[in-house]
Amino acid sequence: MTAILLTHASQLLTLRGDTPRRAASMRDLGIVSDGAVLIENGKISAVGSTEGLRKHSKSAEEIDCTNRVVLPGFVDSHTHPVFAHPRLIDFEKRIGGVSYEEIAAAGGGIRSSIRGVRESSPNELAHHVLSALNEMSAHGTTTAEAKSGYGLDLVSEIRSLKAIQNAARDWPGTVVATLLAAHVVPPEHRDHPDEYVRIVCDEMIPAVGGKLAAYVDVFCDRGAFSPEQSLRILGAAVANGLMTRLHIGQLTHTALEVFAEFHPASVDHLDHLTDADIAWLGKTDTVATLLPAANYFLGLSAFPPARKLIDAGAAVALATDYNPGTSPTTSMPFVLSVACTHMKMTPAEAISAATLNSASAVNLQHRKGSLEPGKDADIAIFDVQDYREIPYWFGVNRCWKTFLQGRARAFSTAS
Repeated sequence: MTAILLTHASQLLTLRGDTPRRAASMRDLGIVSDGAVLIENGKISAVGSTEGLRKHSKSAEEIDCTNRVVLPGFVDSHTHPVFAHPRLIDFEKRIGGVSYEEIAAAGGGIRSSIRGVRESSPNELAHHVLSALNEMSAHGTTTAEAKSGYGLDLVSEIRSLKAIQNAARDWPGTVVATLLAAHVVPPEHRDHPDEYVRIVCDEMIPAVGGKLAAYVDVFCDRGAFSPEQSLRILGAAVANGLMTRLHIGQLTHTALEVFAEFHPASVDHLDHLTDADIAWLGKTDTVATLLPAANYFLGLSAFPPARKLIDAGAAVALATDYNPGTSPTTSMPFVLSVACTHMKMTPAEAISAATLNSASAVNLQHRKGSLEPGKDADIAIFDVQDYREIPYWFGVNRCWKTFLQGRARAFSTAS
């Protein structure tokens, strides 16, 4: 593979240093003016000034990044790409004033996506996942976590994870697969939810093992799974060698420290938190992943308490929550914009949350999230002169080029 030298970046955001970023360190982006990055064999081999790197990289193919910002590729650490159709009826009902929970109780929401997944072929699902991954990379994402969770029986959950696996083979970025069989109780088990929990624990999780997924996720909330049920599922995950994460606190409050024994990599949503939860997150390695695009799309006035979390020293990450019902977006720059405008994160904090801290949320901080020698050459280049423009320009895509493990993809020539 030919060596590539990116030169003359208006701002090169290295994010070098400690991971995950907390408190004031989230605002330190390690900016190099007139910056350069040398890529060799899919890895970053050197980072510094254009003048300094040029002296040692005379044989590299040079790409001029004048008047552009170069930063680590986004790590989208919470997505649901395995679905068949958009949920347009839910969308119209919400416009008419029907709540998320009312839609779910009437058979909409997550349950309305089950039939489409169960009736789709593996190739159809894989095609949809790959399309989503390609859209993500067009907006600067180079790593994505991808969940199952719309099949909700053994056959369909395995099919969903295989679709993720097959799509990942055709995408040059990195995909982390998660089993979310505990998304909601499917209709056939509505009257016997504990039996469904048994199936998840005794049949689905052992069938997945470490072959098709790295993580098990649970939606612990009203209308989904109780804390007691969630603990059983996480216990089965750990017993089968899988790591854990949680959807929690989106609709109602659940104490977070109850789950500490399972060392979840990430707890996600967190609209409803107490001071005790925030204090615990400030002391733990568990990442607090916030998903403000879902709040935006649901038309909510309240957003997760990002400022309190950051000020308490929690490791805060951002992700799209890409899904057909509550967050149909693949754009991390849009998420950054919502985080800044509605959660009052600074642009620097938002970028740290979407790169280095999101890498920590999927335990890939040793390979992803910053521009440092030895890490994967996962890089996003934006057609802006100042990093603050990335969340500033919303509703447009300013991503000019991405490198996914050293492989270049060009998308636009925004001006």
